[in-house]
Amino acid sequence: MILLALQAKSQSELPVIHSRIDVIDIRDGNEFIKGNWSLAPEAKPDIYTSNKIGEFVTFYTDLDSISYKIHPDSIYNFIILLNGRDSAYTQIKYAPTYLDILKRAEDFNYSEIVEIPDFYYQDSSELTLRTLRKQFNLDSIAGGGNEVSKILNLMHWIHDLIPHDGNHENPIVKNAMSMIAECKQGARGLNCRGLATVLNECYLSLGIKSRFVTCMPKDSIFNDCHVINMVFSEQLGKWIWIDPTNDAYVMDEKGELLGLSEVRERLIKGETIILNPDANWNNQASTVKEYYLFEYMAKNLYRFSCPLRSEYDYETNQQGKTREYVELIPLDGYNQTPKISELTYEKSGVTFKTYKTNNPNQFWVNPR
Repeated sequence: MILLALQAKSQSELPVIHSRIDVIDIRDGNEFIKGNWSLAPEAKPDIYTSNKIGEFVTFYTDLDSISYKIHPDSIYNFIILLNGRDSAYTQIKYAPTYLDILKRAEDFNYSEIVEIPDFYYQDSSELTLRTLRKQFNLDSIAGGGNEVSKILNLMHWIHDLIPHDGNHENPIVKNAMSMIAECKQGARGLNCRGLATVLNECYLSLGIKSRFVTCMPKDSIFNDCHVINMVFSEQLGKWIWIDPTNDAYVMDEKGELLGLSEVRERLIKGETIILNPDANWNNQASTVKEYYLFEYMAKNLYRFSCPLRSEYDYETNQQGKTREYVELIPLDGYNQTPKISELTYEKSGVTFKTYKTNNPNQFWVNPR
């Protein structure tokens, strides 16, 4: 009874503004957001977050308004009383942007050495890769230009051949020939991992070293990440960013192609990044740099994982198979240890071995 009384007292002391409408406007710093906040009396509280430290957030109803200056350590609670009877308990608090979080993840340990085996890239002479190359006439698709043009042509081809479908799991058999066939027969697409897997094997079939990389947020449990390819250009002597989902590559102010680590560093330092102007999703919507790089990929460039072996059919599960992965984690990341772990799943019979490192040089190492 005492607790209930205290709660009632604290609620009655909250600032109250009145409204006759259930969708209201917000000004967040210099940004005015019209009709974007629906009152939710069932939420206790309904939370609005802002990243604009030192600026005001103002809620506007048709009858009233209330403002608070955003501070990282402050939480502001108030009530919006709808039609004089429904109390919408509302809270405003600071939340960093994904780019803010990424900027705090700059530090690594370049002196750390984890006993990680050498990355392996399957040779193009292997039978399955030779078959893939011949079956889809990949030499013709890659074209007769220089190496970079071949890399980009293959990305464009996969992007146009297989639609991105992030709502469904990839097929059970996870290799290029099987997944392309299933997509054609079932009029279906692949998620970003499936697209990157198919493209990776196409690169390997032409003797181009490539890995597919899972780009992840800081959260140890998450609902969304993104998988793209890191492709080594002998012509440029470096890794480059290749994203078949968005038909995207990234450049600096001179038009020179960038790799994942370079894009991450430039985001942190606020340096110029240029997205190819024809980047798009499923040839239906343009991929916009401000969202793609500064929000979506800023979230997903916090930490990385990729297979130790880049080879055909690597992620198809088979009894007794061992799949090895390497993770790169910044110093403020979660789940730093154990540095080397191994886990066998009883149902699939597959063993997963994971190596974790804080040293970018062990992850971004060039092919030998």
